[in-house]
This record gives sequence, C-alpha cells and structure tokens, in this order.
Amino acid sequence: MSTPAQRGGLPPSSMNLRGAVDLSALKARADAAARPAAARQAAAPSPYIVEVTEQTFPQLVQLSSQVPVIVNLRATYSDQSTQVTAVLEAATVEFDGRVLLANVDLQAQPQIAQAFQAQGAPTVVAVVKGQPVPLFEGALPDPQIRAYLDELMKVAEANGVTGTLNDGSQPAPGDAEEPPLPPLHQEAFDAIERGDYAAAAAAYRRALAEQPADADAKAGLAQVELMERIQDLDAGEARRRGADEPDAVEAQLAVADLDLTGGHVEDAFGRIIAFIGRTSGEDRDAARKRLLELFDVVGVTDPRVTKARGALARALF
Repeated sequence: MSTPAQRGGLPPSSMNLRGAVDLSALKARADAAARPAAARQAAAPSPYIVEVTEQTFPQLVQLSSQVPVIVNLRATYSDQSTQVTAVLEAATVEFDGRVLLANVDLQAQPQIAQAFQAQGAPTVVAVVKGQPVPLFEGALPDPQIRAYLDELMKVAEANGVTGTLNDGSQPAPGDAEEPPLPPLHQEAFDAIERGDYAAAAAAYRRALAEQPADADAKAGLAQVELMERIQDLDAGEARRRGADEPDAVEAQLAVADLDLTGGHVEDAFGRIIAFIGRTSGEDRDAARKRLLELFDVVGVTDPRVTKARGALARALF
C-alpha cells in the first residue's frame, strides 16, 4: 500500500458538460438498439455509492476526513471497469457507511482523471483526509481487491478517519442541487431524453448562434449529431463497405463513427487521418471537418485528441 501522495486538489476548471451526452452512452446505441442515456447521475444501489462530477468532487474531499473515499475511475465501455465496479459496489454495501464509493466516468470527467494521473480505466485510488492514496490499476480478482480495501481501512484508522455516514448527519455528494441548465441546453437535454436527436441538435445550434463560444453547446451538438448518424446504421454493412471501399469518404467516416461509439477512439481517429493523408479535394476537407467534430465528442482536453491533432497536422502538411 502506498502512502498518501503529496499532491494538491483538482485543477480549476469552468467546464460543465451537464446536459451534453455521455460518450459512454453512445456505445449502448452502437452495440444494441437501446436508447442512450444523457449525462445525469444514475440511481445508485446504495446511498454510499455516488456518481461524481467536477462540481460535486469537492464534497468528497470534505467527507474524506470522516470516512475513506474510494475513487473508481472507470469507462463504461470497458469490461474490466464493469468487473471492478461490481466488486467495489458490493464491498461498499458491506462496509455500511464506513466508506464512500465515488464512481467517476473517466471520459466525461477528464479533469478528475488528470488530477489523479490516471492512465486508463479502471484506476482505483482513495482519498483520506484530502490526500490521495493510490490503490490499483486494471482488473484484479475479487479477493485481491478486497485485500486492498482492508489495507485502506488500516491506513484510514492510522490517520484517525474512523467515522460513518450511516447516521444521516452528512449529505451524500450527489444530493447537492445543481444550478439549472441554460434554457436551450435544457431544451436539448429534454430532446435527448425522448430520443429526438434532431430537436436536440437544433437547440444546440440556436445556443451557438446566440453564443458562438459556448463550448458545452459545441460539444453537445457534435455528440447528438453522432447519435443521429449511428441511430439506424447497419454496423455489419457499414464495416463491410468500409473494407471494400477504402477511398469512399462516407464509408470511412461511418466506420469511424462506429469505432468511436464502441470506445475505440484511437482507431476512429487513425482511420480518418489515414484517409486524409491519401486523398485531396472535397473528400479530404469533409474528413477533416468530421475529425474535428469527433474531437469535440471525445473532449478537447483528452490526450488522445492532442495526439491526433499532431497526426492531423502532419497528414495535412
């Protein structure tokens, strides 16, 4: 067990993508005809299991002086994350308020991931008295995960963190009421919830017409446009056409959409960049524009986007 690292809290950020679509929800649409979920906090199976955003994270730091806070940096498209999350949630229920489990979508909350220097999902750390305690990365057997948690409780006890949340004296981090969305963002959110992506896109476009620098609206528009494109897409046929027609721009972009929604971000970027590198004219420009839209979907602070921007520059020049 590592000792608490001497790092500070989260870097300041004004980013708030509430109302935009969680990228991980797109995989459900691509893999099955399920209706994708928008980025609101999911109902937790226990009051001691919460979904955390940048806005609610500071509350965790405060609670970590009372109980250890387990931070589960996960990706919902990852089978390993699903496995680890199931073990952590079961253990949290058994601890009955002596720990708090904070599930963090690594893609939707990149600032939290960066604060913990997470290189991938799953990454599990803890916070005790405001200080991070590294636990483990990747999938581990159930007994090994529980051994890490038992060791965490010893570290917490040694630091005087022996409280409980089951007396009702402390609100859960997700209980704080979030400020309302701007009207057009709320309109888009409501449209997403009923599966009307065209209406959501229209609302985001109006928001951008009023505020061209609205980064949340730009990201939301890119996401719902992606959802529109894959809504009725035959994945098998699209991939067959992509293999048979390497120089057809629409065929390559369709496969890139599927790769992205399936969590294969680098593959999606790489496919489009390779196409740009071997083509010219209108097709090349269309591919470039689509790639920039997918950058917005993934998030401009994502290191994979930074890497792909460099590759794009080399392909163009």
